[in-house]
Amino acid sequence: MLLARRNLFRDRTRFVLSVLGVAVSVGLILLLAGYRAGVYRQASAYLDNTPGSVVVAEQGIRDFLGTSSVLPPGALEAVRSTPGVDRVIPVISSFVIFERHERKDGFFLIGYDPAAGGGPWRLVEGREPTADDDLVIDRTTARQHEIAIGDLVTLLDREATVVGLSEETTFWAGSIAFARAATLESLLRSPGLRSFLLVSPAQGTSAEGLVDQLDLAGTEVLLKRDVIANDARLMARVYDAPIGLMVAIAFVVGVLVVGLVIYTATIERRREYGAVKAIGARNRTLYRVVTTQALIAAVVGALVGIGLAYGAGAALMSWRPQFLVAIEPTVIGVVLASSLVMALLAALIPARSVARLEPAEVFRG
Repeated sequence: MLLARRNLFRDRTRFVLSVLGVAVSVGLILLLAGYRAGVYRQASAYLDNTPGSVVVAEQGIRDFLGTSSVLPPGALEAVRSTPGVDRVIPVISSFVIFERHERKDGFFLIGYDPAAGGGPWRLVEGREPTADDDLVIDRTTARQHEIAIGDLVTLLDREATVVGLSEETTFWAGSIAFARAATLESLLRSPGLRSFLLVSPAQGTSAEGLVDQLDLAGTEVLLKRDVIANDARLMARVYDAPIGLMVAIAFVVGVLVVGLVIYTATIERRREYGAVKAIGARNRTLYRVVTTQALIAAVVGALVGIGLAYGAGAALMSWRPQFLVAIEPTVIGVVLASSLVMALLAALIPARSVARLEPAEVFRG
């Protein structure tokens, strides 16, 4: 509406402030949502990129990241001999502290058999481990610790040689590293140790049917997607509450900024609204004027905020490559819808002020 646009753009500084308030609010919400999505994506990276649709773990273990799993002796052979099994990838997993240049950091170390699979899915430099002291590490971690191929890294009480660099294997608490299973057996002093089996069903056998068939004593058999979901719930207990609180604060700030700007503009033009009301305009028309002002500020601010979120996310990932900001289209849609809700909430108090306005006020001195 013409009146709404004229009132909103009359004070350009105030309009810019309202747009910036919404932009910062929307940008922060998108950035936090993208960071949360990135954490979940990093948490499931190994399972997402390793073949198998069924996971066999120690009894009582239902996630991949949060706990240590030790399979009972004979589990690998029993699974391999089960009808309906096409492929089995045995892996050892352990969180290991490494040291380089007197700096310590953590590896989520995966021990695997190169012939069976389960190693790095994106090797960008070097080769896979072929000897018991070979190690593949994440390229971002290598840069942070100034590690090059051929360098030695101290793992617990022994040294390993970096022979390859991988990508998509870093996350918030460290990074994934890869070695031969024999390396971890020796490092952990546990010959024959296996933590998980990633199982692919044969043609004609469903993953759900295979879960029912693999009824082995001392093991927990789950669909891989359920393990990923359990890891996500583990991450949610750590991240969702603080991120949710910050999103709520950002939303409230956006409502308050737009509401304050529109309320101030409404109060300053009470006489104009009174004149419009005196010549017969209904409250509904004035509501529309106030709401349109709020919607314009919110929509423009939301579009600017989307750009801010992408820019801030790119800057964060460039500055701290271990953090992944994954802004998803569905989240953008939700945030755009929330900006409209933001505008409607911001228009409530100004609209009530207009509704209570008496036409006679226009004639007062």
